[in-house]
Amino acid sequence: MKRRTLYMLGAVVVAAIAIGVLAGRPDPVSVETATASRGLVAETVTNTRAGTIKACQRARLAPPSGGQIAKLPVKKGDRVQAGQVLLELWNEDIRAELSLAERDAVASRARAEEACVSAAVAKKESERLAALVDRSLVAIDTADKAKGEADSRAAACRAATQNIKVSEARIQQAKASMERTLLRAPFAGIVAEINGELGEFVTPSPVGIPTPPAVDVVDTRCIYVTAPIDEVDAPRIREGMPARVSLDAFRDRTFPARVRRVAPYVLDVEKQARTVEIEAELQDIQSATLLPGYSADVEVILQERPDALRIPTRALIDGKRVFIYDAAEERVLAREVQTGLRNWEYVEITSGLQEGDRVVTTVDREGLADGARADVVRSASTP
Repeated sequence: MKRRTLYMLGAVVVAAIAIGVLAGRPDPVSVETATASRGLVAETVTNTRAGTIKACQRARLAPPSGGQIAKLPVKKGDRVQAGQVLLELWNEDIRAELSLAERDAVASRARAEEACVSAAVAKKESERLAALVDRSLVAIDTADKAKGEADSRAAACRAATQNIKVSEARIQQAKASMERTLLRAPFAGIVAEINGELGEFVTPSPVGIPTPPAVDVVDTRCIYVTAPIDEVDAPRIREGMPARVSLDAFRDRTFPARVRRVAPYVLDVEKQARTVEIEAELQDIQSATLLPGYSADVEVILQERPDALRIPTRALIDGKRVFIYDAAEERVLAREVQTGLRNWEYVEITSGLQEGDRVVTTVDREGLADGARADVVRSASTP
C-alpha cells in the first residue's frame, strides 16, 4: 500500500515538473520565409528624389513682337508639322508694304529693260558712226558724241539693274516683317497649350521675367527622364548604360531606357544632399502614353547576372548573415553567407546557401535568435 502511494506521488511530481518545463518554454516565433532560387540579380543605382519625364523637344513659343491675334488656326491637342503657322497677329499694314514692294519691283524690272534696250541701241549707233569715221564719211565730233551717249545709256542700264536688287531687298524686308507676325512650329509635335484668343493682344516677355507661352509645342516621339543621383553613386554611371524607368502612373510596369547624359557638375542645393543630374532616354514609348511632367524613378543597371542564386535583400543581416528555417526541427539557425551583386530587392549568394534553402525574411521579429523555435506563417518562393 505504501509502495503504491509512493508511485503515485512520483508520477505527480514528474507531471508537475513536465508542466513547469512546458510552461517555461517560450512560444515559437512567427516568421515569414522565402526560398533561395536562381534568377536575375542586377546591381543598380537609383535616384535620390523623384525624377521628371520630359520631351526631347519642347518649345514654349511667343511672337517676337506684340500685337493683336488675328488668326489661331490650331487648338490644343492638334498635331502640327515643322513650319506650320500656329498663330498670326494683325499685319494688314505689313501686307500692304509687301504688296507695294512687289509692284515696285515689277516697275523696276520694266525700267531696267527699257534702259538696257536703249543702251544697246546707242552702242550699235556708236559703233556704226565709228566705222564711218574710218572711211571719212562722218566727223569725229559726231562719233565721239555718239560714244558718250552710248556710255551714258549703259550706265543707266546698270543703275536700273541695281534698282531691281534694291526692290527685291525691300520685298525681303517686308517678308521678314511679315514673318515676325507669324508663329510657326519649329518641329513636328503636338500643341500642348494655347494662351490667347482671337482679338486678344499679346506682348513678348520682358527681359528676365518669364510669362506663359502663347503656344506650347511638344514632340512626344522622344521621351526622357531627368533625375538626381547621389554624388557618391554618380562616378559609377556612364553614358550608354542600360536603365529601367518606373512611373507612378504605371505602377505595374517598367520601361527600358538608356543613360544619355551625366551632368558634369554637382548640384549643391541648401538643405538637400548633393546630387548629379542624369538623363535616361526611354526606348519603348509606343505601348503607353507618357506625358511630359510625370514623376518617374530611374534604376541604372551597373552590372547583372541572369542566373544567380538569390534571396530577398531583406533577409540579409549585417550584410553577412541569414536565418535558415529547419522544417524538421521547427527552428531557425543562423548561418554566415558571402554575397555578390545586390539591389533593393535581391542579393546574390555566392556561398553559404543552396538552392531550395528557406531563409527568414522577417528578421526584426522579437525573440528571433539562433536555435529559436519558429512557426512559419507565410512562405514564398523567390520569383
